[in-house]
Amino acid sequence: MVEPGDHDITRWLLAWSAGDDDALAKLAPLVEAELQRLARHYLRGERPGHTLQPTALVNEAYLRLLDWRKLSWQNRAHFMGIAANMMRRILVDHARRHRFLKRGGDVVKVSLDAGQIGSSQRDPDLVALDGALTRLAELDRRKSQVVELRFFGGLSVEEAAEFLKISPRTVKREWSLAQAWLHCELTGGDHDA
Repeated sequence: MVEPGDHDITRWLLAWSAGDDDALAKLAPLVEAELQRLARHYLRGERPGHTLQPTALVNEAYLRLLDWRKLSWQNRAHFMGIAANMMRRILVDHARRHRFLKRGGDVVKVSLDAGQIGSSQRDPDLVALDGALTRLAELDRRKSQVVELRFFGGLSVEEAAEFLKISPRTVKREWSLAQAWLHCELTGGDHDA
């Protein structure tokens, strides 16, 4: 079986945006595996007994993506960036509901790889990470987007560069600076150190 290329995905995204109702049915199987991989990545480090499963996360993202039909889709990276943002919102909403129900108890944990945000004794919870990303976006929107695309979207440096229309070298620099800033923010460290 031939793997779908970025061109196929882009073609169906553009057709869907233009009003072709059949395009979504052709697009869905092309991105399903990638969205499932992304959902499994998000949920891999969750607490035991987490009530949100990868398939449910993907289904909820699909439902929200239906509202974005008229968006001028650019390519696969653009789609995955939007999908990553939606999954982040779904997970944060789920974590907030869980935190509310437990009154601050067992919040959703996010496992950050050692080189991603910085090492710490304890993984930050998703609500804290979302808050830190929101603060980072207020200071530097592009750094926040790089984190969202790389960490939440699972995009490569090259894909993130394509989505943001910047060089891969700039993505790497922004990624490193954002990791350091988020590490300080999440661990209470000094940003000026």
